[in-house]
Amino acid sequence: MYRCVFLKRCHVVEPLKFENGKPCIPVLPAGERSLPSFLTTPQLGNIVSSKNDTRLRIFSGTANPSLSQEIACYMGLELGKINIKRFADGEIYVQLQESVRGCDVYLVQPTCPPANENLMELLIMIDACRRASAKNITAVIPYFGYARADRKVQLFALLFQTQGRESIAAKLVANLITEAGANRVLACDLHSGQSMGYFDIPVDHVYGQPVVLDYLASKRICSDDLVVVSPDVGGVARARAFAKKLSDAPLAIVDKRRHGHNVAEVMNLIGDVKGKVAVMVDDMIDTAGTISKGAALLHQEGAREVYACTTHAVFSPPAIERLSSGLFQEVIITNTIPVLEKNYFPQLTILSVANLLGETIWRVHDDCSVSIIFPLATKSK
Repeated sequence: MYRCVFLKRCHVVEPLKFENGKPCIPVLPAGERSLPSFLTTPQLGNIVSSKNDTRLRIFSGTANPSLSQEIACYMGLELGKINIKRFADGEIYVQLQESVRGCDVYLVQPTCPPANENLMELLIMIDACRRASAKNITAVIPYFGYARADRKVQLFALLFQTQGRESIAAKLVANLITEAGANRVLACDLHSGQSMGYFDIPVDHVYGQPVVLDYLASKRICSDDLVVVSPDVGGVARARAFAKKLSDAPLAIVDKRRHGHNVAEVMNLIGDVKGKVAVMVDDMIDTAGTISKGAALLHQEGAREVYACTTHAVFSPPAIERLSSGLFQEVIITNTIPVLEKNYFPQLTILSVANLLGETIWRVHDDCSVSIIFPLATKSK
């Protein structure tokens, strides 16, 4: 009976509903749970209504507990009990406070700043679950740190101004997660798709663009006034896929020359933005140097308004000052990385990816298709 119930879920295709705006944790009355409409059948409702009836466990690290709570609320589950603390010398201690023997365990922990602390915490959480005899361990990594250190270029070092003898830290981190005992990784908007190949275990790549697209559609911007802008040449494929979903909007590209890490200089604009609403699309904003200089160039070329859309808000200083300087009509991000309230500014809009990650976890757990959720990524390449 248990197997038949899950087979029913595989045939349900229902559009995901995203709550736009700043992320919030639903306040549920005692004894009630918030379930998607297709999880309210009597048989399946009985399965998710009691923790003792499911072999799925979700645990949260300390990097983004609010997102973990939102995911659990969407799935109608409670977060697993776990004790994470730091010793006086900075070492990390992890203890699971409930049994996970024979369970499918999902550990939600982005490796956002402080990246080394959060990465080490994730590794120790994985090790604790492995030693507690969990059946399957999935590392849910909304933001995968070190993803930008994904290659080493030697032949064209002079042309691209890169240095030799560099590490490929993305591969190293992938090895660490695998050796710690993870059976699967669920990541959101990796900096480059090739990072999936660094893992020797299955990787489910979740795209945050549907959440941003849903929000932009609610703004009812005239398609004739819209142009999608890639802040650099490397993001052209991402921007092209984004533009196709916005009524096949025209594409523009900002050409830049990078003289060092976190330092960018805008050189030229490819495309026409005069009198148009420019939507700049990138996977992350770190110091905001690239995207702010690109926005200044767009204004110089006659853009009427400039929007910045990104999945990961790293926001290293002086990102807040640059983004709030008046260059942008709106800065649209998601909550894969927590943003401190002191860093909020009037143009900032935070969208939640909890429903997206929660639905993906359900589908992985039920052995259902994940790619069907993301027609943007699977059909626009």
